[in-house]
Amino acid sequence: MGGIDYKQMINLDNLPKHIAIIMDGNGRWAKERKKSRSYGHQAGSKALERVLRAADALGIPHLTVYAFSTENWQRPKEEVDSLMNLLRSYLKKYLKDSEKNNIKIDIIGDKAKLDEDIQEQIRDLEMKTSKKSGLNLHIALNYGSRDEIIRAVKKMSQDVLESKLNLDSIDRHTFSMYLDTKAIPDPDLLIRTSGEQRLSNFLLWQIAYSELYFCDKLWPDYDENDFYKAIYEFQNRNRRFGLI
Repeated sequence: MGGIDYKQMINLDNLPKHIAIIMDGNGRWAKERKKSRSYGHQAGSKALERVLRAADALGIPHLTVYAFSTENWQRPKEEVDSLMNLLRSYLKKYLKDSEKNNIKIDIIGDKAKLDEDIQEQIRDLEMKTSKKSGLNLHIALNYGSRDEIIRAVKKMSQDVLESKLNLDSIDRHTFSMYLDTKAIPDPDLLIRTSGEQRLSNFLLWQIAYSELYFCDKLWPDYDENDFYKAIYEFQNRNRRFGLI
């Protein structure tokens, strides 16, 4: 017997403009199947493809996914190398797919610490998708929110020292323009899979008023209906933005 079809329950006139996702659970999914963690990451990439198709079909303007954090470098070298190679193959795939889809892709995070060939792939992909008008996919690579904030403070401080920025003019809008997400609206909805209920240093400034949605499914098992359910739950919350 089939479950609830959440897609039919979504109000298409009240879609979130920006959804952020912490794609968690690849390693545990692989362990349950007595497979390597890299096998879990490969399965997780297929889950991302499902969600991308669903978001694009619905007309969600922005989707940000947490692909590799600044803390992930501390994982075993074999796993990090596997993740980097998977990243290379998917950047290549996205570049090929860009010829037939309408998805615009950009990378947030400290790209300078990635291997030069990956940086080159990123530049190529961002350039070739820059004129796309469909879903805006923002991939967080070597990203950590505290790192992002520190980098923003350094850039802003340098501009003050060089008289490019007046200290008294700094407000939250000014500060936001120094973040990696300066051209992106703040997320309306943050989804985290695998049953964990923490933010893990992801978009800490940007999610000040985001709705948080936690799902018990491990990321490789996450499908379109799970995504629709999160949107349905979002639409049935009363967003007060700090007001009574």
